[in-house]
Amino acid sequence: MRNFTLTATLSATLLALPLLGLPGPGFAAGGDDWNPPKPTDTTKTCRGKRVWDAEKGRCVRPKQSSLNQDELFDAARELAYAGRIIDAQAVLAAIPDQADDRVLTYWGFTQRKLGNLPLANAFYEQAIAQNPDNLLARSYMGQGFVEEGQFGLALAQWQQIRARGGAGTWPETSLRRALETGATSSY
Repeated sequence: MRNFTLTATLSATLLALPLLGLPGPGFAAGGDDWNPPKPTDTTKTCRGKRVWDAEKGRCVRPKQSSLNQDELFDAARELAYAGRIIDAQAVLAAIPDQADDRVLTYWGFTQRKLGNLPLANAFYEQAIAQNPDNLLARSYMGQGFVEEGQFGLALAQWQQIRARGGAGTWPETSLRRALETGATSSY
C-alpha cells in the first residue's frame, strides 16, 4: 500500500508540474545561474590536472596557483562542466576550505558522475548540514536518487527546494525535469 501511495503521490505531482508555469528549457552549471561557465584557458589550454594562472601566464597545478578559493571553485566548476571530472576533483582538493558547502556540493557532484552514489550522497548531506538552503546540493542529490530509481526521495528533495524559496530556479527546474523524464543533468 505504501508503494502505491508514494507512486500515486509522485504521479499526481508530476502531472501537475507543467501547470506550474515554470521557466522553459535552460541550462546551468550551478546555483541559480542558467548559463554554463564560459570556457577559459583552464579548459581551452590546460591539460590534465592543471589550471590557468593569469599571474604566472601558464597552466599550473592547482595547489601551486595564485588562484583564490572562489577562482579555484570556478575552475573546478568549469572543468566539471567540460566533463573533466578527475581534473575537477584535483582542483577541488586544492581549495583551502573543504567544509565550504559549495565545495562539498561539487565533491558530491563529481562522485555521482563517477558512479559513487553513496559517497556522493555523503558529500551532499554534509553540504546540506552546513547550509540547509543549499538548493544545488538538494537538486544534485535528488538527481542521484532519480538515477537510482528512488523517486520518492528525489521528490522529497524537490519539495524541500520549493519550500525553501527555490521555485523556478535552476536547481528546482533541473530536478523537476529529472523527475519528469528520468534524464539527469550532466553538469
